Amino acid sequence: MSSKPPLSQGDLFVISAPSGAGKTSLVKALVQGLPRLSFSVSHTTRAPRPGERDGSDYHFVEPDAFQALVGEGAFLEHARVFDHSYGTTRQAADRLLAQGQDVILEIDWQGAAQVRRAAECVSIFILPPSRAELQRRLRARRQDEEAVIARRLRDAVADMRHCEEFDYLVINDDFDTALAELRAIVVARRTRRERQLVAHAELLAGLLG
Repeated sequence: MSSKPPLSQGDLFVISAPSGAGKTSLVKALVQGLPRLSFSVSHTTRAPRPGERDGSDYHFVEPDAFQALVGEGAFLEHARVFDHSYGTTRQAADRLLAQGQDVILEIDWQGAAQVRRAAECVSIFILPPSRAELQRRLRARRQDEEAVIARRLRDAVADMRHCEEFDYLVINDDFDTALAELRAIVVARRTRRERQLVAHAELLAGLLG
């Protein structure tokens, strides 16, 4: 009876972007297209948007419940964005990583900075091809009034100024190209010597023994 090689601990990927850059669509396509890649579901105090499901897109909680988790030290990162709180629990990420899953945190630059201080991670920032295109995408959502769109655009410009803090920059001009670049980053991390020595210990023993 052959024993399987031990699972190597997965990598933690932090992906950030300004509102309207297409981050959520890219992350969903990336997770669907790669095995052993999981999306860590964050907590938020905002209301669900049309089509969003509790426990799948976010854990939607009341502000008091969110603050209770903050007080317990449950979050790996948390931040306040657009008048609402967002956070990723340490337990959820650690459980998936220990199973050998690569984990994606889809968070803003504030949360990314917290994660970089607390854990080893790979950070990626997604940029739009231009401000004009970013504004077009924000309007195309047809979810916000003009005043809200103007505020989101101002905040997006402020967010983009933090792109130099990240390990990788991906320009989402063409969706398929941006997705291929994200996939290349994940696959390259998986083929690092340290991970391959653990993941393929049995194969290597047969080749080198």
